[in-house]
Amino acid sequence: MIKIGMLIGERYEILEKIGTGGMSDVYKAKCHKLNRFVAIKVLKQEFNENTNFVSKFRIEAQAAAGLAHPNIVNVYDVGEEEGIYYIVMELVEGITLKNYIEKKARLSVKEAVSIAIQVSMGIEAAHNNNIIHRDIKPQNIMIARDGKVKVTDFGIAKAATSNTITSNVMGSVHYTSPEQARGGFSDEKSDIYSLGCTMFEMLTGHVPFDGETTVAIAIKHIQEDMPSPREFVSEIPVSVEQIIFKATQKSPDRRYQSMGELIEDLKHSLIAPDEDFVKIIPVEMGGATRVITEADISEIKDRTGTIAGINIIGEEEQSPVQRPVRKKPARKIEEPEEEYEEDDEDEDEYEDDDLDPKMERITTVLAIVAAVIIGVIALALVANALDIFKTGNGSENKENTENTENQPQEDGQVVMINVVGKDLETAKKELNDMGLGTRASMQESDEYEENTVISQGVNEGEKVDKYTTIDLVVSSGTEGVEVDDVTGMDAELAAKALEDKGFKVVRDYANDDAVEKDKVISQEPLAGSKAAKGSNITLIISQGKAVTEATVPDLRGMTESAAKAKLEEYKLKCGTVSETHSDTVSAGCVVTQSYNPGLTVEEGTVVDITLSLGAKEESYKYVATLQAPTGYTKGSVTVTIKASNGDIRTFATSTFPCAVNETGFKVNSGTISFTYNQEEIEVDENGYETTNTKTVTTPEQPITFTQE
Repeated sequence: MIKIGMLIGERYEILEKIGTGGMSDVYKAKCHKLNRFVAIKVLKQEFNENTNFVSKFRIEAQAAAGLAHPNIVNVYDVGEEEGIYYIVMELVEGITLKNYIEKKARLSVKEAVSIAIQVSMGIEAAHNNNIIHRDIKPQNIMIARDGKVKVTDFGIAKAATSNTITSNVMGSVHYTSPEQARGGFSDEKSDIYSLGCTMFEMLTGHVPFDGETTVAIAIKHIQEDMPSPREFVSEIPVSVEQIIFKATQKSPDRRYQSMGELIEDLKHSLIAPDEDFVKIIPVEMGGATRVITEADISEIKDRTGTIAGINIIGEEEQSPVQRPVRKKPARKIEEPEEEYEEDDEDEDEYEDDDLDPKMERITTVLAIVAAVIIGVIALALVANALDIFKTGNGSENKENTENTENQPQEDGQVVMINVVGKDLETAKKELNDMGLGTRASMQESDEYEENTVISQGVNEGEKVDKYTTIDLVVSSGTEGVEVDDVTGMDAELAAKALEDKGFKVVRDYANDDAVEKDKVISQEPLAGSKAAKGSNITLIISQGKAVTEATVPDLRGMTESAAKAKLEEYKLKCGTVSETHSDTVSAGCVVTQSYNPGLTVEEGTVVDITLSLGAKEESYKYVATLQAPTGYTKGSVTVTIKASNGDIRTFATSTFPCAVNETGFKVNSGTISFTYNQEEIEVDENGYETTNTKTVTTPEQPITFTQE
């Protein structure tokens, strides 16, 4: 159970919950080891108990942790503690693209294309590392406060598709590709389809297909033509419309074959929006779309029970779907039957007598090929045991093999292999298989062939942490294109200048006190060197002055001098000092501060404080109109007002009614009494009258004072 303030992994302090989803809850946390804020995605309890899901989830998340790209929410760590499975990711301050679209109703063409380019670049980086997202949708795309676009949840969708997930199903099926809807094989082109649907929603404010159930929506993805976004928004350029059409073709072979192709057309559309330059492959005669039948729909449900790898049988049916024995091979709904790939696990569910002859021939050929491969492997093992093929370099090769086979170390490190002299793609694959990333720079060379690794940033045999990015210097051959000097230029202009010369631009970011934000700090390869067309040019772009963080101390109860000293100790400044009364804080001590204790701010931040004047003294008054006391006839009357704290006020009057306004009492209650002379006439026995005067004081009557 996650609680605010708890520490997990002995380094991540949970600060607050910032989101929730179908599979997990997301928390903001602070990494005390690296002193930075992160986002931690914690799996919900129902998934924690599914060991198969957890295993796949961790494998995919670990693979995603090897990705490092400005347009991908980076995964820093994956862990488990007392049954809590979590992923530590980059914290992105911003909103999802879905919320952004809802907020703006729809996006402008330029903004939508710009976002699509950034998303495509992030997905392309993943595809280059053999990672397919499988769940591209606006909910999985973040718009940071600085406008940067980042794709999140890499590696999570694949683990999720093998499990029954009912929550958020409507959100995913709106963007699923036809092959995913059929429960078939998905690859890079499935992500391209989903991005096309996302672009449609950005431009129109609507999803391309909608319906009351997930099945209905999925069938539309399989059967219906993609609606034109220009029917919703007429000012959408024809080039952008055609890009969406090509990205969302029913057949994967007719879509863009890579994110690089899509990025190229998106950038072209910004320059020539009204030019019809998008090339869409014509539909083959055998591949025409046919109307899906009720039987086909039933077969989709019965065959997998899923749409886009997600359970569609209802939340009450959570057990795995039993596939029925079928008499006939399944028909592919969109593509020609020759292209249909039957799941291996379904083959033994067909009756032998009803096998498709074509499938039977394929099975026979595959069996023969498998037998030959097994025979070759057996011969190789025997030859190796007898040292038949061992050469002078055998011991060295054996040592390298042993190092490669034993790469994972107990301390989370791997032993670096030698990739110098190898083809770049081969080197990348070998390092990726070890859990290492790569960053290549080009260099002209007479010794090494083009695209061959010249040198590596980590020497062979050295231990290195998994998921480290290894710098590789790659030969561009003997002829190349001279690299322009773009340092100090605006990042976008620099990138365009290099792309115009045929290079690919890779952006990296760093803080720099001297270089203005969004300007190029440095470039690799250096200006004046030569590199092959199509090679990567890495630009280090300034994010402005580095921000050093400080934690605000608790100043409450300190004297003014002590508070100022504490702020200086924490590299903060004392600002305005004000005063106020306080019943709880002693005079001269801090009552409040302008930043809450524990908050992280930039060093040098000004903190205002308020000092106590002590408890505020209340003042009361007695305002009344007095009537003459009983028995009074004439003469002077002395009025005595006595406060409950002993404060006494007296005055004399001979006029009634008499107005009273006594102020400055420190308490809110007291008494009042009257003193006056009263004459009495006495008659003696002889009948003579005598006048006597006596002093009368009335009993004290309680009174209440009012606050001034």
